[in-house]
Amino acid sequence: MDLFAADAGLTPLPFEDGQLAWTPQLALPWPNADVFARLLQETAWREETVLVYGKRHLQPRLSAWYGDAAYSYSGLRLQPAPFTPLLVSLRDAVQATTGCEFNSVLVNYYRDQRDSMGMHSDDEPELGPQPAIASLSFGAARTFILKHKYNNKTVRVELTDGSLLLMSGDTQKYWLHGINKMTRTLQGRINLTFRKIV
Repeated sequence: MDLFAADAGLTPLPFEDGQLAWTPQLALPWPNADVFARLLQETAWREETVLVYGKRHLQPRLSAWYGDAAYSYSGLRLQPAPFTPLLVSLRDAVQATTGCEFNSVLVNYYRDQRDSMGMHSDDEPELGPQPAIASLSFGAARTFILKHKYNNKTVRVELTDGSLLLMSGDTQKYWLHGINKMTRTLQGRINLTFRKIV
């Protein structure tokens, strides 16, 4: 996986038809709990309505879009807010670790175990043919599920507090990904997916 510099701090994961790399803790100048608290307070959270199989539903989580350009998915068009100083610092740390450039971020707040993310691919045209998407997590751990589009393979990655997962190469072409609801009680989780709108 020559995409990742040897000193980037990411470990490539065994994966076919795409590229995954992960680190359990992104190097940051603050404790994870402090970042979580600031994101919770400083983010302009919204509960969006999306189109799924022809019907409109409230997303089972709160979200906010920051960056240089609008972004569309599931019948929803997000207008960007400017990066906050905290988001700039987090983006800089993610770029230093991944070696990738990002100009936008989708911030999701999973309030408890009932919030989720349906299976999907981030394959919108404005992301380009082989997008690099960096997923940074704070708070309660959740299981990230990837399902291959053309065979029965499933990959699970535990996204723990402070961890960073990079999806790149053909991952969005061949794989769906999502976060399931849980039955056991969970505290909140905030996830930031950095991407580059082209």
